[in-house]
This record gives sequence, C-alpha cells and structure tokens, in this order.
Amino acid sequence: MQYPLETIVAWAKRRGFVYPGSDIYWGLANAWDLGPYGVILRKNILDSWWKSFVQKRADILPLDSAILMNPKVWEASWHTENFNDPMIDDKNTGERFRVDKLIEEKIEGFRKERTDNELLNQLRSEFWVENLVPESWSFEQMKVFIEKYIPNNPNTWKKANWTDVRKFNLMFKTFQWVIENEANVVYLRPETAQWIFVNFKNILDTMRVRIPFGIAQIWKAFRNEITPWNFLYRVREFEQMEIEYFVEPEKDEQYFEQWKKDSMDWWINEIWIKKENLRFRDHEPDELSHYSKGTTDIEYHFPWWWWELQWIARRTDYDLRQHQKFSWESMQYTDPKTWKRFIPWVIEPSWWLTRAILTAMLDAYDEEVYTDPKWRQQSRVVVRFNKNIAPIKFAILPLLEKNEQMVETAEKLFKELSQDYMVELDIKWNIWKRYRRQDEIWTPYCLTIDHQTLEDWTITIRDRDTMEQQRIRVKDIKSFI
Repeated sequence: MQYPLETIVAWAKRRGFVYPGSDIYWGLANAWDLGPYGVILRKNILDSWWKSFVQKRADILPLDSAILMNPKVWEASWHTENFNDPMIDDKNTGERFRVDKLIEEKIEGFRKERTDNELLNQLRSEFWVENLVPESWSFEQMKVFIEKYIPNNPNTWKKANWTDVRKFNLMFKTFQWVIENEANVVYLRPETAQWIFVNFKNILDTMRVRIPFGIAQIWKAFRNEITPWNFLYRVREFEQMEIEYFVEPEKDEQYFEQWKKDSMDWWINEIWIKKENLRFRDHEPDELSHYSKGTTDIEYHFPWWWWELQWIARRTDYDLRQHQKFSWESMQYTDPKTWKRFIPWVIEPSWWLTRAILTAMLDAYDEEVYTDPKWRQQSRVVVRFNKNIAPIKFAILPLLEKNEQMVETAEKLFKELSQDYMVELDIKWNIWKRYRRQDEIWTPYCLTIDHQTLEDWTITIRDRDTMEQQRIRVKDIKSFI
C-alpha cells in the first residue's frame, strides 16, 4: 500500500530525515535539508551504488570535477541554446508556469475517467498530437490545450490571460572576477555528464584504459526550475550518480540492454524497491533529446503517477564530437590490438540520488496493525527496508535510565559496536516508546540492557520486522550479526 505524499513529508520531518529549507524563516520554495538520518540514508544509498557500479567493476573509473566550467563547454554541448523548458505567464498576476507540467497534471486527471488509448484518440483529433507526453508537443499544441482545458490560473482559480509559450533557460548564471558583465558569465552546472566528456582525453592519457570502459561521477547539479514540486522529486539543487560508458559504435545496443538490466537489478535487489512499482518506458521518437539514438526511463509508481527515477541513454558520439570541434582536441580512441581509430559511442545510465532517497522512503513506509501477546490490537509505523541502507543498524537501550550500571554497560557496548556500524544509544522514555521510535527510523535490531544483563551478561535482541526477541550473550553479538 502506498501512503499520501503528505504523510511521508510529515514523517520525514518528525523523524529527522528531511527538513524544509530555511524553516525558521518560513522556508524557501521547495528547498529541503537532509536531517541526521537523511544524511546517513543518502550515504548508504551512495555506498550501495558505488559498490555495485564502481568498486565491483574493473571497467569503471571515478571522477570528481569542479562545479564551474569554461562557458565554451555549454556552447559546445548546446546547453546555452537548448537547455530550456516551455513556460507560460499569466499577464493578470505575473506568475510563470511550466507548461508541460500543467498539461501533465491535467492529463492525469483525465486518466481517471478514460483509458490512455481513448484519451490519445481524443487529443489526436483535437490537437493532432501523437502521444501523451506534452514535453514532445509543439508550442502551438501546448497553447491550444492550455486555453481549452486550463483557462484559469492554477493558484488563484481566476480566469488567466495567458501569454504565448516561450523557452526559459534552466541554467543558473553567476559571474567570475569582480565585474558583473556578459564577458565574465559562468554557469552552475545543470548536469554532470559534460565534465566526464571534457576529461575523456585525460583519462585515456593517464589511466591505461581500453574500450569498453566507463567514468562515474557523483555530485550536485543546479537547475532554475520555475515549478519545483512534489517534495524531493523536482528541486533546484539535486544530486546525480552518473556513468558515461564508452563503447565501440557497433556494440552500443548490446551494452545499452545490459545497462538497463543491471540498473533494474540494482533497484530491486540492492535498494529493495518493490518490483511492481518499477517499469521501463521507452522515449517516443519525437521526445528524444537531440543527442540520443534511444532512451529508456526506469519509472517508479509515485503516489501521483508513474514518473522518471533513472534514465539510460544511447548518446552516440555526439558529445565527444562536439567537444572535439570546439576545443580542437582529438577525442579519437586507438585500439591497441587492431590500430582501428574511432570516436567512441556512449551509453549513459544516470540515477537521481535525490529521487532515490524519496523513493526509498515512499516504498518502505508502512502503518501496521497487529495483535500483541496480551491479545490487544496495536498499531505502529514501521519502515521496512533493506538492512544495508538503514541509517541506524543497532539501537542500544538500557531498560532504566536511572540505573547507572545499565547505562554504563550500554555505553561500553556502544563504543564497541560503533567501530563497525552506525549505532544509536537511546536512553530516555519508556522502553516501548523507544521501540516504536526505532521502528520508524528503520533500525533493524534493538539491543536491550536489563537486570538479567547485569547478572549473566546476556541481552535481548529485538527484530524490527517480526518484533520477536531472543536472548544472547553480549560477547556473541558480533557473531550473531
């Protein structure tokens, strides 16, 4: 069962996963801060990705690049001209909206009343569109749809006076040096891919690599989204985990299919996202980016609909050719066995880390009703997830806060286990309230220090999922783990 997004947002703040940005100053539109547990969750997801796609592979190399780049990079990659979204303004209020998102929300409402085929046939007859992906529509088609089906301002619900649909560049501008003029403009990076392409020659010259190989990067990117929405899903500051995998041109389809499989396996087997909540979606021909020969999204069934969680793209040799053209540096690769020279094609699997955090929380959250040993119905919030990404692995709970021996024993155990695991020492409140709190923050095991512990050095270990408890010797904890 999926719960409303509002429930997840409230829980995430209450339990220290995600806080509203600038909270004491009434916030900043869709800016979010990761709390203590959110930071650890982020690290654990990153570690899982790193281990699966970098550490365990001999053909992937890491890279960490600066945020600012020479503006020529964005000119070569067409970001200066083409990295934009369709926008429309309400002249009555001066508010600006992202057109494709307004249309997508309206289409989701239509889906409650008719099938996709019925809806597509209707829109095809009205606007001559060939799919239900507004991003691929012409500006004229978008404008006609807006005027017919969204005549009112979504915020005020009053009649809007819409402008024409226009492009709005998503890159954040800033200036280097002291003088703020066009000659000193630089951009905060809107993606991580171009850093990898720019460093392709450096990797070839220094790392003794052979095709096929990949370069991986994890870092923040920035997009001046006009309509950020749905909690962590669409934000202006986000993180990506990205790989550019360089292959022989004639083998790109083979590696494309392999990266699709490997990516889906990671979501299901390592992050434990439910299989029924994931699907592949191939981009329509008129939806493809200018560099793409084919792109497939891995989508997750969010509370509002199916939306992109990751993409895998066949970028051909477009980027390397562009940078070769603009920089005058050769991007050719020479096969050391055949002496064949070519510019590699690229497969790009790209994961949204920020969305991975959101998806993990959505997929694992549950509100459970159960019957306790005294035959009473109880309820609890429990977050069931892979123990590998749980922020806290063990909670150590002295039964009585006032019992100095229990607290001292708990502190010693904390020092020992914290050498290898994220452990929490939870002393205050009734023991059952502490159990409930640990259930809510994904702690797999609770270790309770009680009176018997002081007599025979045994403790109770409680499983989060089953709530069953068993008694083991303190010295056997690590072997039990």
